[in-house]
Amino acid sequence: MAVWDLSVTVEDLGLDAPPVTISVTSDLHIGGVILKLVEKTQIKRDWSDHALWWDQKQIWLLRTAWTLEKYGIHADARLVFIPQHKPLRLGLPNGTTVRLKACFSNPVFQTVMGICRILNIRHPEELSLLRPVEEKKKKKDKDLMEEIYDLTEVPLSSVSQPCIYNGMPAHFADSDKMEAIYKMLSLAQPPPAPEVIAKQYRPASVVDKAHINGRWLDSSRCLMQQGIQENDRLWLRFKYYSFYELDPKYDMVRLTQIYEQARWAILLEDIDCTEEEMMLFGALQYHISKVSQSEPQSLSASAAMDDLDSALQSLEVKMEGESSSATELLEHMTAPELNEYLKLFRPKRLTLKGYKQYWFKFQDTSISYFKSKEESIGEPIQQINLKGCEVAPDVNVAAQKFLIRLLIPAPEGMNEVYLRCEKEQQYAQWMAACRLASKGKSLADSSFQSEVQSIRSFLKMQKTNSGSNAAANDESINTHSLVSPRYHKKYKPKQLTPRILDAYQNVAQLSMTDALMRFLQIWQALPDFGLSYVVVRFKGSRKDEVLGIAPNRLIRIDLGVGDVVKTWRYNNMKQWNVNWDIRQVAIEFEGNVNIAFSCVTADCKIVHEFIGGYIFMSTRSREKSDTINEELFHKLTGGHEAL
Repeated sequence: MAVWDLSVTVEDLGLDAPPVTISVTSDLHIGGVILKLVEKTQIKRDWSDHALWWDQKQIWLLRTAWTLEKYGIHADARLVFIPQHKPLRLGLPNGTTVRLKACFSNPVFQTVMGICRILNIRHPEELSLLRPVEEKKKKKDKDLMEEIYDLTEVPLSSVSQPCIYNGMPAHFADSDKMEAIYKMLSLAQPPPAPEVIAKQYRPASVVDKAHINGRWLDSSRCLMQQGIQENDRLWLRFKYYSFYELDPKYDMVRLTQIYEQARWAILLEDIDCTEEEMMLFGALQYHISKVSQSEPQSLSASAAMDDLDSALQSLEVKMEGESSSATELLEHMTAPELNEYLKLFRPKRLTLKGYKQYWFKFQDTSISYFKSKEESIGEPIQQINLKGCEVAPDVNVAAQKFLIRLLIPAPEGMNEVYLRCEKEQQYAQWMAACRLASKGKSLADSSFQSEVQSIRSFLKMQKTNSGSNAAANDESINTHSLVSPRYHKKYKPKQLTPRILDAYQNVAQLSMTDALMRFLQIWQALPDFGLSYVVVRFKGSRKDEVLGIAPNRLIRIDLGVGDVVKTWRYNNMKQWNVNWDIRQVAIEFEGNVNIAFSCVTADCKIVHEFIGGYIFMSTRSREKSDTINEELFHKLTGGHEAL
């Protein structure tokens, strides 16, 4: 075969060095090309991480057994010989930046897995990388260089199977500097100064919130193909809000980073919450920062007991799962009943009347209501099936206001109904029942009582203790660091202090991990939790609307009204397709419901990946929780190039 010259740029020789020219034939395989290159450069070093990148085609030549002919490479190809792992600057959820070596040649999904192994975060499938939002830069800030924690020295070999030493991966136990980095990752950061909060970008509307989701990188392509260069800055964030098996014993870094992401979402008003909830979030942040400064992080007092506990727990779960259908039948026969007088209000009906009292009956997953208790033997005025509805609390404990807001799917959109409860206990039971029913579970479900308990403990936290002024003179509390800017404008710090300290009384006895878990529980109970927004244009519509993508459903938001007009659940989804040529997503649901839309603020690949990703998250099972079914992830989220 004819011999011809192939010139390759070798990065290690320096930027100004001319390309290295080698003589090749078309049937030479890539491995042979690399061998000739290395011999010609005469540099003695470990070349095992290097590979060839074909600049014009934007692909890595990773199949070393393929020949130049098979790849279609001719003398005009611009090839570069570079390392596959290069440094990246990563902004973490807690606001700090680490520099570490990431893989530039694998799909981003695998790159994130590698990053999470270095940082000791389990379940890397829940995270992804996105391009950062530019902060408002002032001229004065030029000299303020941010501190970067360097992890580039971590050997790549130690990362594939990290061994644990002193409760942390061995590569963090090497030196005091590394140990300090681990502490930074696994301990909550002190509350940010109010001016730091004010400097950050805050979304003013749902459309603003949608813009961030246009920045996610594509999981099926590598960093190089997406124009990311060495030492570029990216953000690592939790993308899918379905956190699998959070266990403080193994997940200290993961737990802390989820907390940090939640805290910033609340401080920057990315997610809406009531004033009472904000005071409670403030109190928990204050408590967490106080405890993390004082409590030496002993990982577990007696590891053996912990292991025994967790073994017993998993056994209990297994036993529960294997319970026979006979016991289930019995449970259904003796399901707890909820029958009470509640008040009902429908805002859409054109009436001036407010709440009206009816006798309510809860059965399976639906509510029926009657004029009175005596008439409950006959036909109800209406029966409302709550499966697939949206349930949101509207509570003010101090004012004794306990409302449950229900958005019920109807053919033409969502019907809004408010239920008013008189007392706390009544509210906790009905709220728990509605939440379970919306997921398709009845009162017989084993989680009903624990749901009631968690709602009651949350209400208890919101109660104010008028008698306790023990901590009211604590001057060290900077309340503007604990609440979002909206409240900086509304209240002076000295007005906020007693309110936050009041809420603090209710959480002051919690341990560090309990406080973190409680913070996350309350965050996860917010009506807008887990929603990622994208501006879309529905087929046949002339105006832009917003699609909210949640862990279990899609919601359609009308920008004119600013409210949810329709909900579709994934478990009713038959299939979804993407037409890559016209960049349109089409989804088919049960009952002959078809929707189609094109995306305005994000590529349709991002929406496709969100939906496929959430469906992938729901397939994870306890038996295989250590291994990730990567092939399935790419099947569900990859584009046409992945098939």
